[in-house]
Amino acid sequence: MNKSSAGKRGPKVRSDCYIEITKKRSGGIRLNLKSKVQSMYGTQIENQIFEMCRFFALRHANIIVEDYGALPFTISARFELAVKRLAPSLECEFLPEFNKNNSYKTTKDRFRRSRLYLPGNEPKFYPNAGLHKPDGIILDLEDSVSPTEKDAAQILVRNALRSVNFYGAERMVRINQLPKGLDDLKYIVPHNVHVILIPKVESADEIKSVENKVEEIKKQNKIKNKIYFMPIIESALGVMKAFEIATASTNNCALAIGLEDYTADIGTQRTTEEKESFMARSTIVAAAKAAGIQPIDTVFSDVNDMEGLLKSTKEIKLLGFEGKGCIHPRQIKIVHEAFAPTEQEIEKAKKIVIAFKEAKAKGLGVVSIGSKMIDAPVVKRAEKIIELAVKNDLLKNNWINNY
Repeated sequence: MNKSSAGKRGPKVRSDCYIEITKKRSGGIRLNLKSKVQSMYGTQIENQIFEMCRFFALRHANIIVEDYGALPFTISARFELAVKRLAPSLECEFLPEFNKNNSYKTTKDRFRRSRLYLPGNEPKFYPNAGLHKPDGIILDLEDSVSPTEKDAAQILVRNALRSVNFYGAERMVRINQLPKGLDDLKYIVPHNVHVILIPKVESADEIKSVENKVEEIKKQNKIKNKIYFMPIIESALGVMKAFEIATASTNNCALAIGLEDYTADIGTQRTTEEKESFMARSTIVAAAKAAGIQPIDTVFSDVNDMEGLLKSTKEIKLLGFEGKGCIHPRQIKIVHEAFAPTEQEIEKAKKIVIAFKEAKAKGLGVVSIGSKMIDAPVVKRAEKIIELAVKNDLLKNNWINNY
């Protein structure tokens, strides 16, 4: 094959580009660039293309670049894909520098109230996603990417992990259903990922296979950062094996449910009353809590129904869930408001935390409020409520220090 292309073109395309490469026997590199920002960045784009030609030893080719305001990480991802579609055996990678703004790490028990899904092959959504302040951002390689563009999404997501400023959001990637998802790992594990979402899980063995592959890649690339897993349960079998899955790895930080596939699997449809998923949701919560990890709810698919989203989120909070998926930035604020502790919860938590602090100051090993003994899990939950209250501006950040 002497000709290949990558990317998108057309009047509705933005923050992306189309690249076409036709190999020749001689004549050097002939570049035809058309860009919306040619007067400002044309020379920069040309230099980037020629640099990549040298990197991939591409010496003779006609190259067409149609740029619709793509950032450098997108241009390099599209160009690399076009080259590799010409030469599928090519293994070298043209890697952008790491963005220093993404040097922060994560923890197993951090808040995961909201996670915003971004399609893996749509770079236009990436640069501003963190400004909406979700707890996590998911770069999706699975359902939102067409089968013909899976290779494009892998390279684009890799570059985004390295280049895009996510403004403190936890960096997540949803891989493809196993076994294909194992091939995705080499594009994300060495490149600054925090949490790997594993879809359609039905056994502990699937988690262990991901864990083994992740450890292998970490060792090869000398990666020291902790990488956590979030299995997603999306079938009746998965629900029945929820605890087995939740405890399959110490790297599991959460257990999520996906109701679109689950309801299809049991032969029904999702309703606004959500009665059809009560058993499954309750099982996920119980399994996650028993395993000591976070239960995370599915997405709310109607982006225009804010009232329905608020109602749904408050209801799943009462079930014990600690987070919910978002498919549009406008859902994030509603989800955070729904998970915010009530005034009654805050007051109760304050009493517990104060009692714990006073008991600790007196060297007491037992904490009590009145005649009621308070054990460690209750104190820990109270501290989490205080943290949530601070995060939602319901308490001052230095409340406990000023007490």
